[in-house]
Amino acid sequence: MRKTSVISAASMLLFLATASSAQVNESMAINGWSMEQNRTPAWHLAQHEKLTTALAKIAPQRKGVVDAYVVVIGLDSDPVFKKETAEVLNVLQRRFGATTRSLRLAAGSSIEAGDAPQGSPSNLAIALASIAKKMDLKEDVLVFYSTSHGDKKLGLVYRDGENGFGMIAPKRLKSLLDELDFKRRILLLSACYSGVFVPELADDHSVIVTAASSSRPSFGCTPGNDWTFFGDALVNNAMRKSQPMAKATDEATGLISIWESKLGLQASNPQVSIGEDTAKWLTALEAQMPTTETAKVGRPAIETSFD
Repeated sequence: MRKTSVISAASMLLFLATASSAQVNESMAINGWSMEQNRTPAWHLAQHEKLTTALAKIAPQRKGVVDAYVVVIGLDSDPVFKKETAEVLNVLQRRFGATTRSLRLAAGSSIEAGDAPQGSPSNLAIALASIAKKMDLKEDVLVFYSTSHGDKKLGLVYRDGENGFGMIAPKRLKSLLDELDFKRRILLLSACYSGVFVPELADDHSVIVTAASSSRPSFGCTPGNDWTFFGDALVNNAMRKSQPMAKATDEATGLISIWESKLGLQASNPQVSIGEDTAKWLTALEAQMPTTETAKVGRPAIETSFD
């Protein structure tokens, strides 16, 4: 787990002890297991209405145009992840011209109208299925950003305090994307050990960028932060600029390396895979990028690490 969030990471893993063995946990993660408990009927209804309303607002694709559909999800209720998803959505929908074709999900959602729909594995599956119906899957592109804690074998971990628990293993995310026929995809995964997703998801048609290798933690997820290291470097810095994806990932990985070196941290080794066939659609998407750079938002992740 990320060294900057030992307490929250420890509490997050308590639910894993409820399974009888590590093998059971891994099987559950592959199957996309999640659980909600102590939820009121009002909460469940509110989440249903939020998600239904948000999905209904997403515009259909435009024939002859390579449209990007942006899905941003925070799978953990620690405030840093919720903050990160909000600004990531702003940056990605602007960069890819997806203001009417984007969705944000965030764990920790209340019944209040202003909150995004719950960032849970089940809501993610529903959202992806709904968006796939609005896309021309042979023409359009899925842009997916996830931020949470991670595990070497279990993949992305879903946790909402003591109320929501779950896991999305690499095989589970692959099956979701493959079954819905998302071939053109940009997958940005901010979590410890997120490199475990690369062998399952990398192909000639995909762009995949992860916060760490399969054997390393990533950093910056202290609850009070505005950004994780990965989100700050890739989205808050590099992707605000009118530069190709390859240059953006080079800038981001360079920044992360500098920050980790300053703090004496073991290198997280972010992973980047840009498939050979992605130029067919990535060039069209990047031709639509705004030419002006927007101002960075929030306190830099590297600054909070010195507190």
